[in-house]
Amino acid sequence: MPPKMMETKKSHNQLTFLEHLDELRSCLIRSILAIIVAACFFYQYIHQAMDFLIRPVGSVVFTSPAEALMAHITLTMLGAVLLASPYILYQIWNFISAGLKAQEQKLLSIFLPASLFLFILGALFAYFIILPIALKFFLSFSSSMLRPMITIGKYVSFVVTLVLSFAVVFELPVVIAILTTMGIVTPDFLRQKRRLAIVIILIVSAILTPPDCVSQLLMAIPIIVLYEISIGLAALINPSIHQKCQSCARES
Repeated sequence: MPPKMMETKKSHNQLTFLEHLDELRSCLIRSILAIIVAACFFYQYIHQAMDFLIRPVGSVVFTSPAEALMAHITLTMLGAVLLASPYILYQIWNFISAGLKAQEQKLLSIFLPASLFLFILGALFAYFIILPIALKFFLSFSSSMLRPMITIGKYVSFVVTLVLSFAVVFELPVVIAILTTMGIVTPDFLRQKRRLAIVIILIVSAILTPPDCVSQLLMAIPIIVLYEISIGLAALINPSIHQKCQSCARES
């Protein structure tokens, strides 16, 4: 076998630091290219997407010549990220899995579709459940003397922030499942740190959402529910890990 072919067979653990960086760079480039391709495809349907996005609020206005254009660009990037998310997650997990053992790679094959499902579920939950509730609350302050005139730039920014934030935080069960599998956290640890976790969740919700208590609570409550679900998931994973460790100890 030629030397160059043998070099390509080098395992992930044998790669140098610079070679690891080169792999990471390749993953980032492929992910960016995927977003660009998805953006070109999504832009063909930008007007239908914009109508769909504006539907919950009825109508919007723009107060500067470039505001509508920037809103279309922002929405295009959101649509591109959502469309390319399966491929981006595949690149991330592919980079991570190269350094894992066979058993860990099997678990990874479960975590990958689960993370994709939760990402999309979080985005849909934000748009169809949280957004109408938030808009109904905010618009309830209007009156005959106080009419809402929502600009397209502010509205798209609000929706994009809400949707992407929920899509990301819905990954919490997968993150905790991975940490439990690695032995970093346990169900007892998660239960003991529940109060601290709630405080952190409230802080994160305040950072990710617009500066109002309603948006913060609308994000914090689902995350707290996800945290409780994650404790149950960790409780299911932890015994199997403990049994595996005991069997390995007996064999040794």
